[in-house]
Amino acid sequence: MLGSDPKALLRIGCGSGFSGDRLDAPGPVVEALAAAGGPAALMLEVLGERTLALAQRERLQDPGGGFEPALLDLLRPILARCVAAGIPIVTNGGAANPRGAAAAVLGLARELALPALRVGVVEGDDIRGTDALADLDPWEGDAGAVLEADKVIAANVYLGAAPIAQALRGGAQVVITGRCSDPALALGPMLAHFGWREDDWDRLAAGTLAGHLLECGSQVTGGYFADPGCKDVEGMATLGFPIAEVSADGGILITKPAGTGGRVDRQTVTEQLLYELHDPAAYLTPDVVLDVTGITMVQEAADRLRIYGAHGRPRPPTLKATVSLPGGWLGEGEISYAGPNARARAELAGRTLLERIRLLGLRGQSRLDLIGVVSVFDGDGGGLREASAEAPGDVRLRLAFASDSKADAARASREVLSMYCCGPAGGGGVRQRVTDRIRTLSFLVPRERLAPRVTMMELEGVA
Repeated sequence: MLGSDPKALLRIGCGSGFSGDRLDAPGPVVEALAAAGGPAALMLEVLGERTLALAQRERLQDPGGGFEPALLDLLRPILARCVAAGIPIVTNGGAANPRGAAAAVLGLARELALPALRVGVVEGDDIRGTDALADLDPWEGDAGAVLEADKVIAANVYLGAAPIAQALRGGAQVVITGRCSDPALALGPMLAHFGWREDDWDRLAAGTLAGHLLECGSQVTGGYFADPGCKDVEGMATLGFPIAEVSADGGILITKPAGTGGRVDRQTVTEQLLYELHDPAAYLTPDVVLDVTGITMVQEAADRLRIYGAHGRPRPPTLKATVSLPGGWLGEGEISYAGPNARARAELAGRTLLERIRLLGLRGQSRLDLIGVVSVFDGDGGGLREASAEAPGDVRLRLAFASDSKADAARASREVLSMYCCGPAGGGGVRQRVTDRIRTLSFLVPRERLAPRVTMMELEGVA
């Protein structure tokens, strides 16, 4: 039980690093936490800017939807075990509808015949249609951006760890949030367990650092790190997801469940440490400004790395809000060319597509990729493609056409399909689609405009 002995070591496991992660990943983490005994919590990080915007759009169509679609699949194998072992689960799987997610989780509890379940719901991050959207300054990465409030699809502020801690102190066995900072999913249980003051900057920094190392799941245990022959990782199919062992003074040890694949060492942890770190001396979060420039890492044993030396400064006066707006339409089509002269035929197909788009008067911006020659690093102008002299025997041509007109995007995509018989020779395997695009911008919201709130929901209803 969190908070029963604030001097006891707190273990926090991560069972998911993003929406789309392995559904079986939480199981070994939960078993390791339960076997270790003592206070523990499990975090499930499943929310990104893109997934939140999609969730907001889904909720407009279905008021009961808009939360992480795989949430129940993640929880079904572990919920009863976590309840029995006293391991609270903290997740941002509420996305655009934390209350709807809580209702679904309570439905799962009934399905599993649990005698009781207390779910804490954290809301207040959604600022669409509120005065909090007025006269906001853009984040420096979106300098010059103008907020068109009448076109907003989603507007969500990154909340901190305090509401999560409040829910846990209130006895929540599952805490469901919308948008919050990813490290807050781990820092919240630490605040609840250790009783750290919300201005104890060095401890908050240590807790935020631990959460940052956990937040991407198996990235820190070797998954995204792996590069054969350069950075070898064994057991990629059975990667162990990370566990942080945190002490009352802010000490951190990163490990993973015994018997699982992957690795935890200075290299894997350093890569995750630097991930998305804009300024290592001033990593801005809702809870603290984290400085990692003075940290030290010590390998205590295989897959057990201790980290200390994080420092913190007072939290910033503003919070980051991600605002999602309509981004027009994207028409895409792909076709493959193989065998002798494949590249030349693919290039002819590309030139033909661009000429067809011009002749049809389609309004938008085109991009061609020769997948198998160059695609990821090329610009829309195709400079690298033109400079490459490679002659592969298998090339896939991709056309992307961005437009404010759905009809024009669809027509451009259809032109790829026409290459079956309109040539050049040997094309096949066409795929095409048209998607509604979402554009995201970031703005800074004064902290005092927000009022996070926590509601408790139980099997019997709202408490």
